[in-house]
Amino acid sequence: MNTPDSTPPAQAARVAVVTGGSRGIGRAVSLRLARDGMAVVVNYAGDTAAAEETVAAVTEEGGRAVAVRADVADEHAVAALFDRAERDFGGVDAVVNCAGRMVLSPIADLDLAELDALHRTNIRGTFVVAQQAARRLRTGGSFVAFSTSVVGTQFPTYGAYAASKGAVEAMTMILARELRGRDITVNTVAPGPTATDLFLEGKTDEQVDRLAKVPPLERLGTPEDIARVVAFLTGPEGHWVNGQILRANGGMV
Repeated sequence: MNTPDSTPPAQAARVAVVTGGSRGIGRAVSLRLARDGMAVVVNYAGDTAAAEETVAAVTEEGGRAVAVRADVADEHAVAALFDRAERDFGGVDAVVNCAGRMVLSPIADLDLAELDALHRTNIRGTFVVAQQAARRLRTGGSFVAFSTSVVGTQFPTYGAYAASKGAVEAMTMILARELRGRDITVNTVAPGPTATDLFLEGKTDEQVDRLAKVPPLERLGTPEDIARVVAFLTGPEGHWVNGQILRANGGMV
């Protein structure tokens, strides 16, 4: 009980683990959640410099962050990632799985080794991260996975990528139901064309311009557009949204 002269203990900050958190959408998510007051564990696969730059950007704004390297498809590395979050910040309240791989090719021509690598990151990686999220998230927490609006638009050359993200969408409601009674939400964000290196790689200016005109809003999304959606889903305002696929795409069918 507090006396008139006592000071209530400070409330512990919420903690987010963001996989693929050093670049593109993941970087924007890391920065946004830090601005919302979360301590952020910025996971990355190999680009140490980009991860350190993201952490520096968070700390320069007064936030708390640490960079941790881990392959999301390696269950031991991901367990160690969550161990680090718990050791450094005390627990985990939000997990955002931005890590992903994309390969574009007609189905008839795709190298099956590339298919295996794609599915290892996008399906196995999502599953491994979801396992740890299910085991470690505190009451009131959130898990956000990533899909793609191409699951619905079904553009040519996206067959392997869309198939891998269709698997992510299939897991979403199942995991939400499996976490019944723990006050934890599970949702998937499915961006449309978004101006990231992953999206722009291998596309001509004409292809980019054409895709930008598809949504009624007639522009590409930005990483910050998607980060705002994630902030909603991981914050108190979005906690009644559960088991959903949110297509953040400017109005694409």
